[in-house]
Amino acid sequence: MIMEPNKKIAVEKFSLEYLDGVKALNDISLAIYENQINVLLGPSGGGKSSLLRTINRLNDLADVKRTSGTVLLDGEDILLPDVDVIDLRRRVGMVFSRPVVLPMSIRKNITYSLELSGLDNKESLENAVERCLVQSALWDEVKDRLDVSAYALSGGQQQRLCIARSLASKPEVVLLDEPTSGLDPISTLKVEETLRVLREDYTFVFVPSSIQQAARISDYCAFLLNGKLVEHLPGNELFTNPQENETIEYVEGRFG
Repeated sequence: MIMEPNKKIAVEKFSLEYLDGVKALNDISLAIYENQINVLLGPSGGGKSSLLRTINRLNDLADVKRTSGTVLLDGEDILLPDVDVIDLRRRVGMVFSRPVVLPMSIRKNITYSLELSGLDNKESLENAVERCLVQSALWDEVKDRLDVSAYALSGGQQQRLCIARSLASKPEVVLLDEPTSGLDPISTLKVEETLRVLREDYTFVFVPSSIQQAARISDYCAFLLNGKLVEHLPGNELFTNPQENETIEYVEGRFG
């Protein structure tokens, strides 16, 4: 019998409603497994992005009317009011759908947040730059032009730089909200290959750009529909032997 991986995050009976009356999440209970690519799949409006934003408290900045339930990171409720949100976001990084590089050099994109946190040792900063760029499969492409503007990179390179930047603080979890939506197929595959390697050291929560991408990359896949969790299975099972009719219809492309 295959052992289930450790739970890194446990979402327990969590609901979220926005001020405009939209109930984005309804009684969600879901495990995010450690050192896995955990995919959140479903049509627009299913609650995927709302759940991502909840996990690193970005919803604190949104017009939320009410929430209920808990979100546990290593057994600790991250939604409690006394949680250090800055520290939480160091532990839980975020990469958005379109690459948002800083208007600085490639090097500074990596070191900026570290310097803000007080790290001023040049050797440590340089080591961090190399580590993050190697981990994001970008080092060989940029190692000779680290002081060039990040805007000089292609879209795919910029997105991998955003992944590298998210790794600078050595987070435990990285959230990715359609990180390849604006990329060409070759860049998309490079990002996917990068994540497969990185999952040995990180836990990923990934919102894919397509059903096909979800099938390629997911270790575990949760299907969300209208704010509810329909089904949660290992990726190979969800795409080959889904149990719920809604999942079957979505995977077969009958709606969405």
